[in-house]
Amino acid sequence: MTATFSLWHKHMRKFFRNPEAAFGMLLQPILWVVLFGVGMQAMLGRSGSVSLSAGGAGSYIGFMVPGIILFSALSGAVSGGATLLDERLRGIIKEYLVAPIPRYSILLANALSTVTKGLFQAGIILVLALFFGSRVALNPLGWLGGLLIVGLYGLGIAGLALAVAARVNSTLGYHGLIALDLPLLFASNALYPIDILPGWMQWVARFNPTTYAIDAMRWLVYGIRYEGQANIWLSSGIVVGFAVLGMLLAVRAFRGEIKQRGGAI
Repeated sequence: MTATFSLWHKHMRKFFRNPEAAFGMLLQPILWVVLFGVGMQAMLGRSGSVSLSAGGAGSYIGFMVPGIILFSALSGAVSGGATLLDERLRGIIKEYLVAPIPRYSILLANALSTVTKGLFQAGIILVLALFFGSRVALNPLGWLGGLLIVGLYGLGIAGLALAVAARVNSTLGYHGLIALDLPLLFASNALYPIDILPGWMQWVARFNPTTYAIDAMRWLVYGIRYEGQANIWLSSGIVVGFAVLGMLLAVRAFRGEIKQRGGAI
């Protein structure tokens, strides 16, 4: 764990010492909330509301914020994979492999630093959304549960990103994964209730783990259930399964990379 913490600390120190990178990661989700969210809320009417299953209405910004938080976690996780790819191409991974540290600490540190950045972003976006009409449930345990969901979802995406980064040999080969972030956002219930989508798109959304992570966030952080929303146990179970699957793929790909280089795990 010492090696994992040291490498995690290295990634986080690099992140906080590069304000341009930190600002760039936060800019896109903030613009989504401030520009898209406020604009859509105005379009929906003076109340800027969406219908709830239990009757009444809720703020559109409150509806979309969980999706934007997970979108930022998704983008950050893809960036984490790009970091591993860059270290591979520059030969830094070779230096790690000759050091007396567990091989998997390299992978774990990268995944954990990615999740940490996602949680940092989530906190900032949640606070920002409060200034634009979002209201969270008065349940601190729910807030912690929501952050756990963000972390698990980020871990699943990070696993997929690291698996790709461990196998491709160029940044161009990695670009296909980068292009998936917006489709995963739009093919979910992040920006609109799932029950208003065309039938084929509802099927796509229900096979998208992003949908269930968003549902769990809405349950835990806002205490609200929208039409077509999965229950908290199903949503949480799918997010946990997605995190495990993502990391298993990353471990398998990383193991193959180590064997190809003639190293020992």
